[in-house]
Amino acid sequence: MNLSFLYIAIGFAVLSSSITLQAADDAQIATAQLDTIVAHLNKSHPRLLANEVDFAILRTQVEKNPILRRWVVQLRATCETILTQEPSKYEIDGGNGMLVVSRRVLDRVSHLALLYRLDGNKKWLDRAWIELDAAAKFKDWYATRHFLDTAEMTMAFAIAYDWLYDDWTPEQRAILKDAIVEKGLKPALPIYRKQRWWTVMHHNWNQVCNGGLGVGALAIGDEEPALCEEILQNAIKSLPLAMQHFAPDGAWNEGPGYWNYGTKYNVFILAAMDTALGTDYGLSQIPGFSLTGDFPPYFSGPIGKTFNYADSGDLEGGAAQIFWLAAKFNHPGWAAWQLQQIEGSIDPGPFNLLWGARWLANADGSEKSPPQMATLPLGRYFRAAEVVTMRNLWTDTNAIFIGFKAGDNKANHSHLDLGSFVMDALGQRWAIDLGADDYNLPGYFDFSKQRWTYYRTRAESHNTIVLNPDEGPDQNSEAFTRIVKADMSHTQFMFAVADLTPAYAKNAQSVKRGIALINGQQVLVQDEIVARNPAHVFWFMHTPAQIDISKDGKTATLILNQQTMSARLLDPKDAKFSILDAAPLPTSPNPAGQKDNKSIESLTVELQGATNLLCRVLLTPSQTGQSTFIAPKEKDLNDW
Repeated sequence: MNLSFLYIAIGFAVLSSSITLQAADDAQIATAQLDTIVAHLNKSHPRLLANEVDFAILRTQVEKNPILRRWVVQLRATCETILTQEPSKYEIDGGNGMLVVSRRVLDRVSHLALLYRLDGNKKWLDRAWIELDAAAKFKDWYATRHFLDTAEMTMAFAIAYDWLYDDWTPEQRAILKDAIVEKGLKPALPIYRKQRWWTVMHHNWNQVCNGGLGVGALAIGDEEPALCEEILQNAIKSLPLAMQHFAPDGAWNEGPGYWNYGTKYNVFILAAMDTALGTDYGLSQIPGFSLTGDFPPYFSGPIGKTFNYADSGDLEGGAAQIFWLAAKFNHPGWAAWQLQQIEGSIDPGPFNLLWGARWLANADGSEKSPPQMATLPLGRYFRAAEVVTMRNLWTDTNAIFIGFKAGDNKANHSHLDLGSFVMDALGQRWAIDLGADDYNLPGYFDFSKQRWTYYRTRAESHNTIVLNPDEGPDQNSEAFTRIVKADMSHTQFMFAVADLTPAYAKNAQSVKRGIALINGQQVLVQDEIVARNPAHVFWFMHTPAQIDISKDGKTATLILNQQTMSARLLDPKDAKFSILDAAPLPTSPNPAGQKDNKSIESLTVELQGATNLLCRVLLTPSQTGQSTFIAPKEKDLNDW
C-alpha cells in the first residue's frame, strides 16, 4: 500500500505497508484542524522554541547554577570572537552550494540572540543585525540548486526575528520578514504544489527543508497568514515520509551523522510548534520517534567515536536536541548521556543551554540533582536499519566496542558496506570506516553508477567481503540485507548474524557473516560463503595500526599508540594474511581527486578458486602486549 494521509479533526493517520500512525488524542488538536493552523498561533513574541517565561526562567537558572554560568561564559567568548569577524558573504562551494554560509549565519545569530536575551548587552543585538542585514541582501538563498541552504538560512532569520522581535526597529523587522518571505518561503511554494524534490524524499533533506521552512512560517504566520498556512500544511503532510523511518526502534539508515542533522531540524519544528501552537499535530507520536534518543548512545564507542557507516564522520559527539527529546519522552538517561558529551567542550552552544538547563536547575534556579545514565543492555539490534552494536562495558574507555551492519545499499548516503564493522578496544579504534569522500567529486551522488567508481563508497574500502572484483561493482547497489539472528543477553557469547546473500547474488548462492564478542575479551568474525563458481575472494579489515604478520601468515600483530591487538586466521587452514594499501584494487576504477588514505592499511585475506568457504578471524586485544589466545570451537552460524 502506498503511503497516504487521512486528515481528521484530532490529527492524522499515516498508513504504509509497515506502520500505522494514529495522531495523539489531544484536545488542542481537536480544535486546531490543519486548515486553520495559523488561526491558533500564539500572537506574542518570542514563541519559537521558548517564550518570554522560558527565557526568564533560563536567566534565573543561569544566575544560580555554576555549570550554566560556565556555559554562558563560553557562549560569551564565542560571541566576542564573532564581534571581530566580518559578516558572512555570498559564497558558493560547488555541490555544497552556500550551505557553509547558511550554517555560519545560523550559528552566529543563535549565539548572539540567546546571549542578548540573557544579559541585554546591545552589542550582541547590533552584531546580529550586521550579520542578518548582509544575508538579507544576498541575491538569493540558493533555493534553485540546494534547498538545504535556503532552509537553514530561513531558520536563522526566524530565530532572529522572533527572539529579538521587540528590539528591532519597524524597518529592521520589515527587512527580516521580507527576506523570510521572498528568499525562504515563496521559493518553496512551487515545490510543495508540484509535490517534488525534497517534499517527497524519505531522508534528511525532508526534515531539514520542512523544519527550517516550518519554523520560518511560525515566526511570521500572523503577518502572512495565507502563505504560512500553505507552508505549514505542506510541511506537516511531508514530514511523516521521513519520520516513518525511525520505526520501529529509533535508528536511522543514513548513519549517526545524518541522524544528528535530520533530528536537529525535526526537533526544531516540533519544538517550535509546541511553543507557538501548543501542538505538533501528532508528529512526535510517529512510531519509533519516541525511541530515537537511544540511537546516539548505542552508536558511540567508548572513546567517543561513532559507528560511522554511510557518509557519516566518526566524531559526531552529542546533539542538543537530545535534551529536548529526553524531556519530551521522559528519558532522563538520554539527558545524562548528552551532559557527558558536552562536558569540557569549548562552547556547548545556544541550544544545549536552552534545552539543557532544565536538567541542571529547577525553574527557581535551585540546584537540581543531575540525571543519571540509564542501565542499558550491552548490545542492541536496531531493526529496519539492520544495524547492531555490542560492548563488554559501558563505563570504561578501554572497553571493547563493535558496530556491525547489514541494511540497505539504496539508503541515502549509503556505501556498499553491507557486512562491514568497526571495533574499538584499549582506547583505540582498530577497525575503522574511512568515511565519506569529497561531496564535490563528479557524480558522487549518482547512485545509478558514478558513485560506485569511488573507492570510499565501495565494499573494498570497508571491513567486509569482496567477490570477483574484476567483474564490476563489489556489492549489488540495490541490495537490502538483514540481521537474521542476534543475541546480546549472554556476556559469554554476544553475537549477530547477517545474511548478506542479496549483496553478492550474482556470484554466490549464500553469504553469511557472524560477529561475536566472546567473554568480553575476544571478537570472532566468521564468514560462510557458497559460491556459484570458483570465486576470487577478499576479506578486508582497515586499520591505522602498524601490522606485523608472522612467518606462517596466520597471525597479525597490530600496534597502535603503544597498544597491541592480535588477529588470528583460524580458517581456511591454507590461507594467509597479507597487507594491502587502503587503495583501489588493480582491476577497480580509480578516478582522480579522491581523498588519500596514506595512514591506513588493510589487513587482508585473499583466496582464489573458493567455492564452499569458511573464514574465521579472531581479534584479541592485549594490555600487556601478549594476547591470550583462546580458540573458540568451530560452530556453523546456523548453530550460533
